[in-house]
Amino acid sequence: MLIASQMEPTYARRVYPCFDEPAMKATFNIRIVHDPSYVALSNMPAIEVSEVKDENGSLWTVTTFNTSLKMSTYLTAFVICDFDYVTRTERGNEIRIWARKEAVENGYVDYALNITGPIFSFLEDVLNVSYPLPKTDLVALPDFGAGGMENWGLMIFQEASLMNLPSDEFTSRKAMVALVVSHELGHQACEWFGNLVTMNWWNDLWLNEGLASYFEYLGATFVEPKLSLDKLFYAQVVQPVLREDSEIVRSLSQSEDKIKGSFSLMSLFDNITYSKGASITWMLSGFLTEKLFIRALTSYLKEFSFSNANQDDLWTHIQMVVDTQNEVQLPASVKQIMDSWTCQNGFPVLTLNLTTGTIRQEQFFNKKNRQSTDSYNNTWIIPISWMRNGSSQPLTWLDKSSKMFPEMQVSESDYDWILLNVNLSGYYRVNYDQLNLKRLALLLENDPKAIPAVSRFQLIDDVFALTDFGYIPIETALELTKYLAKEDELFIWNVVLLNLIPDNLESTLKNYEVYPLLKKYLLKRMLPIYHYYAGFIHQNVDALEDDYFAQVYLEKLFATACWLGLQDCLDLSSELYAKWMDHPEYKIPFLIRRTVCCYGVAVGSDKEWNFAWKMYNHTDSIEEDEEILLYAMSCAQEPWLLYRYLQYGLSDTLFSSNCTSSIISQVVTKDIGHRIAWEFVTENWPLLSQGYGQELLHDVLKVMGRFVKTDVQIQELQVFYNATLEEDEREAITLLLESAKLENIERRKLLNRVTSWLEKNVDD
Repeated sequence: MLIASQMEPTYARRVYPCFDEPAMKATFNIRIVHDPSYVALSNMPAIEVSEVKDENGSLWTVTTFNTSLKMSTYLTAFVICDFDYVTRTERGNEIRIWARKEAVENGYVDYALNITGPIFSFLEDVLNVSYPLPKTDLVALPDFGAGGMENWGLMIFQEASLMNLPSDEFTSRKAMVALVVSHELGHQACEWFGNLVTMNWWNDLWLNEGLASYFEYLGATFVEPKLSLDKLFYAQVVQPVLREDSEIVRSLSQSEDKIKGSFSLMSLFDNITYSKGASITWMLSGFLTEKLFIRALTSYLKEFSFSNANQDDLWTHIQMVVDTQNEVQLPASVKQIMDSWTCQNGFPVLTLNLTTGTIRQEQFFNKKNRQSTDSYNNTWIIPISWMRNGSSQPLTWLDKSSKMFPEMQVSESDYDWILLNVNLSGYYRVNYDQLNLKRLALLLENDPKAIPAVSRFQLIDDVFALTDFGYIPIETALELTKYLAKEDELFIWNVVLLNLIPDNLESTLKNYEVYPLLKKYLLKRMLPIYHYYAGFIHQNVDALEDDYFAQVYLEKLFATACWLGLQDCLDLSSELYAKWMDHPEYKIPFLIRRTVCCYGVAVGSDKEWNFAWKMYNHTDSIEEDEEILLYAMSCAQEPWLLYRYLQYGLSDTLFSSNCTSSIISQVVTKDIGHRIAWEFVTENWPLLSQGYGQELLHDVLKVMGRFVKTDVQIQELQVFYNATLEEDEREAITLLLESAKLENIERRKLLNRVTSWLEKNVDD
């Protein structure tokens, strides 16, 4: 039994009567009556523990807590548990980490304990503030909706975010713990976001979370110096949110009246708030310099502690700091600059013309499906960090829709090139003219390291995004992939592969003539990096324990090599899988376990498949491995094995019910599996519909949509779902399939262009 609370944003009112708004701060006296075999925790330390009898004569424990500091209702919290804890004191602040007894005994929370104190001190030192509470509890719950919650003095996490097996030396696991812990501590150590200074109203939530997300990366790289901060931040924060933000959902800061009902509140806890907030903070810190940024934050914290503020208050404080010095010159007031990024939807794309040295900006939007009548006349005030021929240039600004920069006009020489938004210091994309792109492509082939790694990543991500949205032809993007044999950074390879072979296309691409060309073109370029990592897999995989990107991205590289039919990759998979079959206690290296299991089964026969099935049914397999095996069994290349797998899925005794639908979903995405799964669903629908109803059918039809190219194919699917779905559902699915068909036809055209480009370039 366990009780824990989560009050943010509007649940405190369900626990006790209150004015449940962030600006209404109060002090709280909390007392909890509970079973004597449990311990009660709250924001403040317990000051008294006594006993009381109820009318039946049973004994209860009463725990009384010290009066809290002045704070918002959403930060009050309590936990009643029978957990154990580990503790240490850092600068007079007692830090305790609570978890299930066996987890504490086995040392699963030791790592979290080792980093919490140092991150706390780091944040206190950076911000020049001291933590006002006498103790901090971090509690690991077996089940918790968010990654973590920053209740003041009593932070709550899901177990996965706080636990690390002592035997697990791999950085990726530690990195995740370090990131979540330092995010929540960023709130604690009385960052402006959050506890000491709270937003006036939820529309400024991004200040809270965006800043915590920014400090999360600073804190994590402070305790794990082997993590490369800028690569990590770009690949995991900026790049994914740029993809999402280009759909132009909403602006970062909303007006207060927009967010009055608590319904719209929950939708604010999204990537725009966290990741765009962090990206814009990163940009702000970049053009102010970190020194000024931190100085402004410090003065802001001092003025607003224990009260409320909104984003304009912060801009005012930054402005005051900017006005007292003359190293950093801004083209406009801090408020004007920042409002252009927080109050407008989306973000800009800059287009550079090398001949004239002109840069113009426009909102980045999808030109393929917008009517030309839509007008986007937003302008941003944009900081531009740039380099010319490898040397960094002074920061410059674009504060109107276009502007000429004489210093950016280049000579006739092929070796005179320009790079904008170096190391992604700004939250925008860049579109170069053909001349500069040719020069950059040439540079990459001769000397890729002349361009910093983050900028190479960005260059490739930008050209593919520009292609998707109709700004430049696909051929232009492909030119920039020629150099890849010299690319040794996994995080860059990852973005290339996600763009060239998106996960949802793996099954369909094999049907086209583009496949053999892609195979030849890519494998030639992948071999150096593939062999480099395969060497570690063969000899000493532990040597990769500090290579964070290998732990996150190596799987995609290996999976692609096997998918492209690289013999060495297929052999390595069967070899490691066979080793596991001979010695079930052997652990396939987790970096590529998923790929090895999949291709071990694919290359093998029913013997390999049956072994996976046997291991899946082992009671002591851990959840992560079960998921891998469920996936691997759908990789079989023989139709009868897939059919049998689906049959197994139907019988209640073999599976917990939620696996059946995931088996079907796995099989339907495979090139030979999709017809088999579709037939299976239609034959067994009466049985399946009882257990899963519309949702399963929806998922299956979505995947079937990837294969639809003609009306006849749609009609074939329609015959089935017209008989099984309600009318409004039928219409929705028909629309979905119609648009899938158009997408597939468009993609077919695109693939034809890729094919003819590859035919010309495959032997380069």
